Amino acid sequence: MSDPTASNSDHDPGGKKCRRVMLKLSGEALMGEQSHGINPAVLDYLAEEIREVTAVGVETGLVIGAGNIFRGMAGSASGMDRSTADNMGMLATVINALALHDALERHGVPARVLSALAMPTVCEPYSRQKAFHHLAKGRVVIFAAGTGNPYFTTDTAAMLRALEIKADLVCKATRVDGVYDKDPLHHDDAVRFEHLTFRDVLNRQLKVMDSAAISLAMDNTTPIMVFDMMVAGNMRKAVSGEQVGTLIGDVGGQVLT
Repeated sequence: MSDPTASNSDHDPGGKKCRRVMLKLSGEALMGEQSHGINPAVLDYLAEEIREVTAVGVETGLVIGAGNIFRGMAGSASGMDRSTADNMGMLATVINALALHDALERHGVPARVLSALAMPTVCEPYSRQKAFHHLAKGRVVIFAAGTGNPYFTTDTAAMLRALEIKADLVCKATRVDGVYDKDPLHHDDAVRFEHLTFRDVLNRQLKVMDSAAISLAMDNTTPIMVFDMMVAGNMRKAVSGEQVGTLIGDVGGQVLT
């Protein structure tokens, strides 16, 4: 029987299927064309995309933000106590996690929600051992409530959980097809990168994930794939070793000037 804590030793997804991945989704992704809240059609779409990932035998963890409901930093900026606002944001991620869990189960994908904030009547409290157990059983594990601490984003939570479960790759699913030198929605001359090193991202202050998450990835040589989640099949391609966006990692990368 294989070791559930084992992973690909070189953390390089290029050209080969991952054994275990972490998907990071933004809360805004669940809105679809709405101005807020959760769009059921988007949930169904995401559930089918994730089902394709699990169908190829990839163990899947998932972290989702809460920007469609409440963002802690926005609450803080409007005068709320930062710790209180972040706690509210973490609770909002549980709502999104439960909604995605329901969609996955309806689409025939077994899943479990593990929350960093204990709420045992709603979902299981997080532990690394429980996460490995569910992954080994073929269940998608949705990690809710961030890290369980204020002042940390869901980007950092996704990277932390990815390291704890020894994921081969972190997939940052967005609404653009990779990382650009400037916002492609506002600049026609924006240039997309095929590959970046972690240092590139930090030095250029590229808006991929927050600096804490990138630093964790760099310290542990965990690659990140940034891709357009609205292109059907991209999640499956990313975990199967295909480059469908921008790969961030220190293997074979260029240093930008």
